[in-house]
Amino acid sequence: MKKLAIFDVDYTITKKETLMELYIYSIKENKKNIKYLPRALFSGFMYLGKIYDEKRVKESFLKFLENFDEEEFKKLMKRFYKNRLSKIIYEDSLTMMKKLKSEGYDIYLISASPEFYLNELYAIKEVDKIIGTRFGFSKGKFVRSMDGENCKGEEKVKRLMEVLKKENTKVDFKESYMFSDSLSDKPLFDLVGHPYLINYKKKHDIEVLNWK
Repeated sequence: MKKLAIFDVDYTITKKETLMELYIYSIKENKKNIKYLPRALFSGFMYLGKIYDEKRVKESFLKFLENFDEEEFKKLMKRFYKNRLSKIIYEDSLTMMKKLKSEGYDIYLISASPEFYLNELYAIKEVDKIIGTRFGFSKGKFVRSMDGENCKGEEKVKRLMEVLKKENTKVDFKESYMFSDSLSDKPLFDLVGHPYLINYKKKHDIEVLNWK
C-alpha cells in the first residue's frame, strides 16, 4: 500500500494567498487589470457577509481572466510560476517533501486554489499529484464557471478518494501525513495518522510546525 504526504498549498507551502498573487501579477503584466479591483473587493465583502459562498466569490473574482485565449493563458500561468509563485514557497515545506519522498511517500498537493496554476507546481520534482478547484475552457477561451465544487473541507477528501479509486490505489492512511495551516482541513487531518498544523497561532492538540 502507498503512504501519502498530503500538503495544502496557500499559507502551508506558500507564504501568501496564491489567487490574489495571480491577480497582482496580472496587473504587473497588464495595468488595465486594475479595473477589476472593485469587483474583487466587493466579492470579498459579500463573502464576509455570508451572502456569497466561496464558489461564487471565485467565479466573480476571476473576471480578469475571462475569455483569455487558452494558449496565451497557459503561457501566463508558466510566467506566473517562474516569476512569482515559485518565489513564495516555504523552504521548510520543500525540505519536508524531499524528506518524506526519500522515505517512500507519495507527495500530494490538495488545495481549494485553481488547478490551472497549481499544476505548475509539478515543477517540484517530488510532487506526484495535484488536486485543486477546477475551471475549464470553451471554444479555446477561459470560462470562470467552476467545474464541480470548491475543493475545500470534505470536498478535498471526496476528490482524493475519486483519484485513488480511478487509479486503483490502496493507501495506508494510518502511516500517512497531512500538513495544513487551517482547521478547515480537519476532514483530511482526521483521515491520516500524522497530522500537522503549519504556523498556527493558537494552542491545539494537533502538533504545530513553524515553517519559513
